[in-house]
Amino acid sequence: MPSQDTEHLSRILRAAAQPLHGGPGDLDPALALIGDASCVLIGEASHGTHDFYRVRAELSKRLIVEKGFAAIAVEADWPDAYRVNRYVHGRSADRDANAALADFKRFPGWMWRNADVLDFVGWLRAHNDLQPASARVGFYGLDLYSLHTSIRAVLAYLDRSDPEAARRARDRYACLEHAGEDPQRYGYAASFGLTPVCERQVVEELIDLQRQRSRLIERDGVVAEDEFFHAEQNARLVKNAERYYRAMFQGHVSSWNLRDEHMADTFDALRDHLALRDHLALHDHLALRGRPQGANGAAAKLIVWAHNSHVGSARATAQGAQGELTLGQLVRERHPDTTVLLGFTTHTGTVTAASDWGEPAERKWVRPSLPASYERLFHDTGLPKFFLNLHLARLAEGLASPRLHRAIGVIYRPDTERASHYFQTRLSRQYDGVFHLDQTRALEPLEPTEHWERGEDAPETYPTGV
Repeated sequence: MPSQDTEHLSRILRAAAQPLHGGPGDLDPALALIGDASCVLIGEASHGTHDFYRVRAELSKRLIVEKGFAAIAVEADWPDAYRVNRYVHGRSADRDANAALADFKRFPGWMWRNADVLDFVGWLRAHNDLQPASARVGFYGLDLYSLHTSIRAVLAYLDRSDPEAARRARDRYACLEHAGEDPQRYGYAASFGLTPVCERQVVEELIDLQRQRSRLIERDGVVAEDEFFHAEQNARLVKNAERYYRAMFQGHVSSWNLRDEHMADTFDALRDHLALRDHLALHDHLALRGRPQGANGAAAKLIVWAHNSHVGSARATAQGAQGELTLGQLVRERHPDTTVLLGFTTHTGTVTAASDWGEPAERKWVRPSLPASYERLFHDTGLPKFFLNLHLARLAEGLASPRLHRAIGVIYRPDTERASHYFQTRLSRQYDGVFHLDQTRALEPLEPTEHWERGEDAPETYPTGV
């Protein structure tokens, strides 16, 4: 039986909730909360839920069209996302959005090769086709798993622009070859002294590339600046990934923090790059007309798509108390007056996830949320879909007490759900706003497997305390 405190909080929630009816004004409250913010991080409670992807895409479209956001930065590898970026800018040979997403081959492929992302990339290309080149919106990756793909991207850039520098880069990156294409194998061997550590070589290559910047881009202006930035980010990714894969064998917090710090640094580098690109474009535009030159000083406005566990502030969570950092926490601390963090929750439905790392995608039933969770609290309001502005005083106070919060990544293990997928947090300190979608459905992979097509039979009864 619900306690009086829970019933009181449920009344506050019902009064504060902004229902989502499927109409054009559904996202107005979220846009009002965002206001003039230039760093908007939009989460997801799983890596496999259609409803989260759809709402996030619709909100992003409005931020682009109505508020002038310049790019989407996603929880994906830089080189894979950059192929999409070239496509949406009209600078690739890819015939359609499906082809542009083809580099997302590494597990979990469905996280980006799915129907919702396909639709958004198609929309973004159509939007950009109507814009001048300087106003086109980009699509970039923040993650650092693509060690060897990024090495190949650096070498390809240098082969075109400076063959001698390419030779030096090959000599340095050869240090990583003894582990083959498996970066975890390198990390294990280097951590335990079985093979040389390649930290010095990858740092030297990044510094060498950065020293050549002015010479490499002065010939071609803005386009050359974009391509150099792509190469520089790949070289920085190689440096950070080398360290990350060694840290994997030194403890979870260390490797987690390296990853989220890399994503935050990439976010800031992208923000600076887009502001510089706009300055260069303005410089060229004004120079042609004999007018005074100068940038307008406005920061580039960026949207992030990542899991709740990265978007939310770690300072509100039990993991944060143990030393974990998150992307959302770092961005909020670096840009305190212009950052908004948005999360998602759900009670039940279906999700696309695997049973273990590297296994096929399955369509699984999401068990009803646990009684002591924020998800169950929201479910008990009886409202099917709503948005909460967590800045509202009574709401912020009511949702500041520790409760369970569910997180499903690319793996979902219902048999150990309490231990595997819930953590303690203070929700109103973790996010600025939350979307609750009570019953959700799995996103559709572009290449659904037999496991996904078959799906999981809905259990007659759900466990309530596993």
